[in-house]
Amino acid sequence: MMREGPSSALGQLQQRFGADLIVTDPAQLAVVSVDHRQLYRGQALALALPRTVEDVSALLALCNALRIAVVPQGGNTSYCGGATPDASGQQLVISLRRLNRIRSVEPENDSLVAEAGCILADVQRAAEEAGRFFPLSLGSEGSCQIGGNLSTNAGGLNVLRYGMTRDLVLGLEVVLADGRVLSTLSRLRKDNTGYDLKHVFIGAEGTLGVITAASLKLFPPPAFAATALVAVQSVDAAIELLMQVKHDSAGQVSSFELIPRSALELVQQYVEAAEIPLALESDWYVLIEITSSQAAYRITEILEQGLSRAMEQAWITDAVIAQSERERQNLWYLREHIPEAQRRRGESLKHDVSISIDRLAAFLRQAADWVAQNVPEAHLICYGHAGDGNLHFNLSQAPGSATGALLAQQDRVKRAIHDLVQSFDGSFSAEHGIGQLKVTELERYSSPLELELMRQIKRGFDPNHILNPGKVLNV
Repeated sequence: MMREGPSSALGQLQQRFGADLIVTDPAQLAVVSVDHRQLYRGQALALALPRTVEDVSALLALCNALRIAVVPQGGNTSYCGGATPDASGQQLVISLRRLNRIRSVEPENDSLVAEAGCILADVQRAAEEAGRFFPLSLGSEGSCQIGGNLSTNAGGLNVLRYGMTRDLVLGLEVVLADGRVLSTLSRLRKDNTGYDLKHVFIGAEGTLGVITAASLKLFPPPAFAATALVAVQSVDAAIELLMQVKHDSAGQVSSFELIPRSALELVQQYVEAAEIPLALESDWYVLIEITSSQAAYRITEILEQGLSRAMEQAWITDAVIAQSERERQNLWYLREHIPEAQRRRGESLKHDVSISIDRLAAFLRQAADWVAQNVPEAHLICYGHAGDGNLHFNLSQAPGSATGALLAQQDRVKRAIHDLVQSFDGSFSAEHGIGQLKVTELERYSSPLELELMRQIKRGFDPNHILNPGKVLNV
């Protein structure tokens, strides 16, 4: 079949679905044609706003027949340009924001079914109203959508205790490239009936199908939290502290965030209302949170005793435990505003890497030494989810350096850091996905067999290559 020209294709879409579903308003197209970080700017053929799964099915069936490329988009908060159309003006953006119902909540089964366009915060709220807890938590949770979280296998602040998004899914509803609907919205914890197809689509970034709904796991609500900001002697000491607190709390540590002094100083300088309750005398700090549905005094006691022993071992030099919810929120305010402080400082180079926890300190020493010796334009801001080995290895513009000097080093820095990550058997993409930003990195660091199998999967699910072309894989 010959490929339809863009005007003919658009005409058929408009004729079939009408102006309410197929939007061509330039202002709306401009919004969905640029990514969250403004690294990529495209030009959409049109914006599709389906209201039902049947709408998505009909849209994909027609697009597949006409060979119209489709770019699924959730809250458009991708860090890697995974939901941005190219500049051809021939790709249809399908926004799932109208598919935003919580279809059901089953407290007794600790599960709920949410449509892909549901804002993450609304899913959390629906769980809370049912006396349950949905643990996925991100800085963008007020705008990101659950479909995008699933498509990128989002991580966030609670991975240490609850796992990645993949670990929170019981079943999916997915529309395939040809419009067929695969519904596996199971609520079962145990089901060994053949291949577990849902995992093919989680993390695939819309290249294999369009997720329209998910059955998600819920948990007992963590009614109490013990939270501390701790000055540690070194990254090695931080890892020792992590092991001890995990043991003492019987696995109730929900967050263990590594924060360098340079990041706290940046927040102190650029973010209003930042209150740092410790003197900044150490090079490294950790933000620890233990949560429980049981009495608050027990987890607070566990944390206090653990910090006392860590002080005796000379792993830590100072610590403050939040005594109220306001103090707890203040500690998290410091962690959550590191990205904003970086933006205000100026240019930055960002890397989302993961290293096994036992090798984290050695990697950081080598990586920091390389930056110090090779990138004088940079101020290293490396922070993140040390409890699961995920670090945001970011370089900010050093004071006094010329505009553009750091960005000019981007390719050289990326290659050095990612090669070092590879030498430590780590990952260059811990939680942000591949999108279009890291396609060449996937090809560089994956084995030929891995790439061959991924391309076979892509061809099997999307033989006409209409689903999010240019993302994840070169095919």
